[in-house]
Amino acid sequence: MNGASVTAQLSQHISDALQDAIGQRGRALLAVSGGKSPIALFERLREQALNWSAITVVLVDERCVPHDHTDSNTALVRQHLLQGPAAAATFVPFFDQLPAGDLNDTELNALAQRCNQRLTHLTWPLDVGVLGMGEDGHTASLFAHAPGLDLALSTHEAVAWVRPPHAPHARLSLSLHALRSARALHLSIAGEAKRTVLTQAQQGLNPELPISHILQAGGAPVHIWAS
Repeated sequence: MNGASVTAQLSQHISDALQDAIGQRGRALLAVSGGKSPIALFERLREQALNWSAITVVLVDERCVPHDHTDSNTALVRQHLLQGPAAAATFVPFFDQLPAGDLNDTELNALAQRCNQRLTHLTWPLDVGVLGMGEDGHTASLFAHAPGLDLALSTHEAVAWVRPPHAPHARLSLSLHALRSARALHLSIAGEAKRTVLTQAQQGLNPELPISHILQAGGAPVHIWAS
């Protein structure tokens, strides 16, 4: 399928799942990824005829940058998803402000702890989690060989910090536990290179491909949307 067709079908699928969650439990919890890839999905999803006031939106991951930074996923979600009807949703960013300067491990630990405290009141587990994947096999901010990855893969907290080895900015990311506990996950990828990586990851756990932990660990069904 082409990208526009995949986006339309994925948007409808997410909308249906959120509507079902609201009908069954009165609220829905949606986690979305950042970056440029999901912008078209956000702009389609925000027009869905949902009771957005009953939906809470959180991030799958966030760079440790101020909200007015060009790399901020918080800014991206506010600009492209939380508009029109979707402006009625409740959005809970991972943090409001950051300490000045580069964050050391102690500061990252404290930031992740504060984030987990502010997310505890949400109606876990996720009803829907929307993931992407890099050509290096990372998903969320789970990067191979990254400082912090082992904890992100093992903790039962919702959020952990990670320092990507070859990407800018320390990150906060939903943990493997938070993602695999979701009622449903949707993985959206585009291009032959990513399809090849995904095929490799589907063959078994691979420390070079963190997406394999999502695919192999059991738990939430993972719906794959490829264009």
